[in-house]
Amino acid sequence: MSNSVSAESFDFIIVGAGSAGCVLANRLSEDAGTRVLLLEYGGSDASIFIQMPTALSIPMNKPKYEWGFHSEPEPHLAGRRLHCPRGKVLGGSSSINGMVYVRGHACDFDEWESLGATGWAYRDCLPYFRKAETSAYGGDTYRGDDGPLHTSNGNGMENPLYRAFIEAGVEAGYPPTADYNGYQQEGFGRMDMTVKDGVRWSTANAYLKPALHRPNLKIESGALCRKLVTDDRKAVGVEYEKSGITHTVKADREVVLAAGSVGSPHLLQLSGIGPTNVLDAAGISTVHHLPGVGANLQDHLEVYFQFKCTQPITLNGRLGLFSKFLIGARWMMFKSGLGSTNHFESCAFIRSRAGLRWPDIQYHFLPAAMRYDGNAAFDGHGFQVHVGPNKPHARGEIRLRSDNPRDKPEIRFNYMDNEADREGFRQCIRLSREIIDQPAFDPYRGDEIQPGRNVRTDDEIDAWVSENAESAYHPSCTCKIGASDDPMAVLDAQCRVRGIDNLRVVDSSIFPTIPNGNLNAPTIMVAEKAADIIRGRDPLAPSNADVYIDPEWQTRQRPEQPTRAPED
Repeated sequence: MSNSVSAESFDFIIVGAGSAGCVLANRLSEDAGTRVLLLEYGGSDASIFIQMPTALSIPMNKPKYEWGFHSEPEPHLAGRRLHCPRGKVLGGSSSINGMVYVRGHACDFDEWESLGATGWAYRDCLPYFRKAETSAYGGDTYRGDDGPLHTSNGNGMENPLYRAFIEAGVEAGYPPTADYNGYQQEGFGRMDMTVKDGVRWSTANAYLKPALHRPNLKIESGALCRKLVTDDRKAVGVEYEKSGITHTVKADREVVLAAGSVGSPHLLQLSGIGPTNVLDAAGISTVHHLPGVGANLQDHLEVYFQFKCTQPITLNGRLGLFSKFLIGARWMMFKSGLGSTNHFESCAFIRSRAGLRWPDIQYHFLPAAMRYDGNAAFDGHGFQVHVGPNKPHARGEIRLRSDNPRDKPEIRFNYMDNEADREGFRQCIRLSREIIDQPAFDPYRGDEIQPGRNVRTDDEIDAWVSENAESAYHPSCTCKIGASDDPMAVLDAQCRVRGIDNLRVVDSSIFPTIPNGNLNAPTIMVAEKAADIIRGRDPLAPSNADVYIDPEWQTRQRPEQPTRAPED
């Protein structure tokens, strides 16, 4: 392999054009006097399978657009290796994900601050959520109305099963919520998605493409970053490979890693920044011992709770080739119909037990019974909810295998390695069954497909979850922000890597703990806020918005008794 030292230098080098990197590229290049280089290994996001929301399962499982990561065998999940798709395309994971727009609960961000992320409480983060967003329902104290990221509800819950799910939740004693991203997360209501005018609204569409005309922004796709270039514990550039040639580019001000919760810790380790024992095992000299790099890995695990549907109104009847052709043709011509939605149009957030201040269980409702690869779960009509505990106790790690950047890192989640997470899934199964058994589903509910009515005891539920649980694709927290006295903190509250000058990390790896929800929205918020920090701008004024907390959370799991009691 030949080498070529680039004559170019930039003020900022951003590694990764994903959910955070595209935001940073836009915001940092707003300053016309600043030169910005954005490095991305993937290529164009122009594919119809990326831009058409209903086709989400295709790019998520296509090697051209995702890295193909898998976990190591998970001992508490029957030794299975779980798929961990991460975006390898402009827009990163925002170009292959399910487009679900969930910010998390206010208490999640207050938890961050309590763990040493000073300045990252909800009052500090809400203004940046608002700055990023244009909501189809208009702006208010909580929602934005002039940001780059457009959010909507898809087809407005046209299928009656969406509203049946909400009604069943209320009948089960839970509150309705008009906006889970607003004042009240807890309850049952519509679900929002990052879709604009029927098109996936990734950060490539929302942030990067509007900035492409700027002469001070350069985008280098097909660039595999090999390592950071450091000089006396100072980041001075990046070494990357493209078309068989190794290039070195210089950063006059800062290098910003936005390669994601797998890529950022992996690249730090490749650069000699991380736990010395991990680096030694890979034959890499330690530049800076930082034990938290790659540690604290967290993810959401979920199961698909499926029922047969007694009426022919589900998406299972639209999976034939001719139906798909009609859906695609309508989307191509009008950007409307079933092609314009991710099909997750209603949802819920509930508490699994009394004594919890904020929800720890999330539901995505889908008017179909199918897998994430888009294949039907059975012949006939069905519906399902994706459900899992959203505040897991399991902690895993990312470790590089060698000094070769093409070798995928080891990913160990350690799912279900503790009793609290196992009990959480038991509650998920029992509470979900109770919700679906409410009167609102009487016109639609057929037999339970999975787990099946015979799965009832703790041992039976544990065994079924072990064989069937899947990742919700939310890996995070591997380069966490933390207090100065926390030996596992990788970053300070300004997103600076401890012990290395001119180096920051800005993506979902910086979360101290995983939020109660999907990760794209908080990742975009983090990048918006970090951009102001990097540019030395005053932060947006803190919000004093109120947040709903059940006044009797200490003594009750939900406000009311269910309309129909669960079966014995």
